[in-house]
Amino acid sequence: MTAVSAAQAADFRPWLAHYPPAVPPTIDESKVGTLADLIRHSCETYADRQAFESFGKSISFAEVGRAARAFAAWLQARGFRKGDRIGLMMPNILAYPATIFGALIGGYTVVNVNPLYTARELTHQLNDAGVRVLVVIENFAHVVEEARPNLKLDAVVIATAGDLMGFKGTIVNFVARKIKKVVKPFDLPGSVPLRTILAGPGTMSPVTVAPEDAAFLQYTGGTTGVAKGATLTHRNVASNVAQCALWLGWELEPPHGRSDYQHVMVTALPLYHIFALTCCCMFMLRIGAKGLLIANPRDIAGFIKILKASRFTLFSGVNTLYNALASHPDIKDVDFSELRFAIAGGMATQAAVAKRWKEVSGRPIIEGYGLSETSPVASVNRTDISEFTGTIGFPLPSTDFAIRDAEGNDLPAGEPGEICIRGPQVMAGYWNRPDETAKVMTADGFFRTGDIGVLLPDGQVKVVDRMKDMVLVSGFNVYPNEVEDVLAKHPGVLEAAVIGLPDEHSGEAVTAFVVKRDGATTADELRAFCKENLTGYKVPKQIIFRETLPKTNVGKVLRRALREEVAVEKR
Repeated sequence: MTAVSAAQAADFRPWLAHYPPAVPPTIDESKVGTLADLIRHSCETYADRQAFESFGKSISFAEVGRAARAFAAWLQARGFRKGDRIGLMMPNILAYPATIFGALIGGYTVVNVNPLYTARELTHQLNDAGVRVLVVIENFAHVVEEARPNLKLDAVVIATAGDLMGFKGTIVNFVARKIKKVVKPFDLPGSVPLRTILAGPGTMSPVTVAPEDAAFLQYTGGTTGVAKGATLTHRNVASNVAQCALWLGWELEPPHGRSDYQHVMVTALPLYHIFALTCCCMFMLRIGAKGLLIANPRDIAGFIKILKASRFTLFSGVNTLYNALASHPDIKDVDFSELRFAIAGGMATQAAVAKRWKEVSGRPIIEGYGLSETSPVASVNRTDISEFTGTIGFPLPSTDFAIRDAEGNDLPAGEPGEICIRGPQVMAGYWNRPDETAKVMTADGFFRTGDIGVLLPDGQVKVVDRMKDMVLVSGFNVYPNEVEDVLAKHPGVLEAAVIGLPDEHSGEAVTAFVVKRDGATTADELRAFCKENLTGYKVPKQIIFRETLPKTNVGKVLRRALREEVAVEKR
């Protein structure tokens, strides 16, 4: 590999020449402000607009602002101080934005928690973050009860799916409890119902929130080890919102100058995930859009039923979600006529999935890239593409990408290396882990992502794979993404995941785990298909059929879990 000089690297920003004409190269960081500023401004400016919809019930910006102030006032009245960590453990329900906004305007730090966590996982995260207050939906309060002896919580707040819905909330809660076979609300001794808090006066004392204050401790997915909390400041996330506004805003202008036009973002990814948090919540807040909250996106039939009854203009998701939707027979009945664009992130989008999505929706998938540590958006494709590109697009304004080798040298276009990112959206560091922070931050301010990528001549970036997922076959590098992409093109494959397993002859052997779309598909048929599209050492030596693949809460396939399963089976 040939390294480039530091001077060459500093001037090597070919992406700027390919920006849309309306997009400047940088944001004005002096005007970014804080998320508290953003929340107050939008709740006042768009007061009468619908802000969020859940289970067919909408609330206005004024209403969510009022609920936020009530929550902040309650925290203050209980003696919690600016900077204290507030945990939120809920799916996409109206209580989520109300409590997020309340914590942020009160100067508190939000710790988003996956409601599907076990007691062990919950204990680790809450204690690591030093969470003092936890807001949890009643469906999962039993996990908190199990973990509570090992937690250091000062208060637990119980939310429900029907909060902020008035009388309809009673019906929603009744149905939700019936499905869960619960006859009455969960009773956790000493807990406080969120509905009681939100019914309060909402008179909060003024709080000065600074750009460098911690807004979120956003815990990484734990796909590569023990989860760590990325400290995201108000400046980090507000900067990322401003970057997204510059990159996407020119495409979001109302048609024919209609001032009453409102965008609606389909929010199926959970708001506790950084992608949805920034792109579907904070960015939509800035432009006065409505969030169509999907509480259970795993119920594809139910999800499509909501889409059929809704008007929407924007869509966000991950590869597995787009695949599941595009593969469902009822998707043909959804009206996509007002869809402006569909964005994907969180994991590699497969070309076959993008093709199926465009066939059903009429719109290409616009892929972006980012991590919890980058708030998260670092690069995005142009919104005016007509076809899926297979790249992660161009670095956002005020964002630098570098592709570096193992020694930290910058590599020229076309040579694969580690993707490194610098910009105002890059985290302040890992919470209470200076040693881990030092491992990923370079002396010149770049964050080392652990992803392998290639810089293309026009400045777009193509992700090759995770460094830790690369398979080494007889000294040759095999990238699972490439093999998975080929397998996904076979008509008999619904999903596929590829890992490397120890092999006495080649060091590692490519192993594919496949979920069939067609029950007649055989391993020999798939290997023959791979041989037509891949060089020999990349062809899976073993193909294992499964009913499902292990995934994270947002649908990202867990290759690590597959490796662990195989290791356990061999014991």
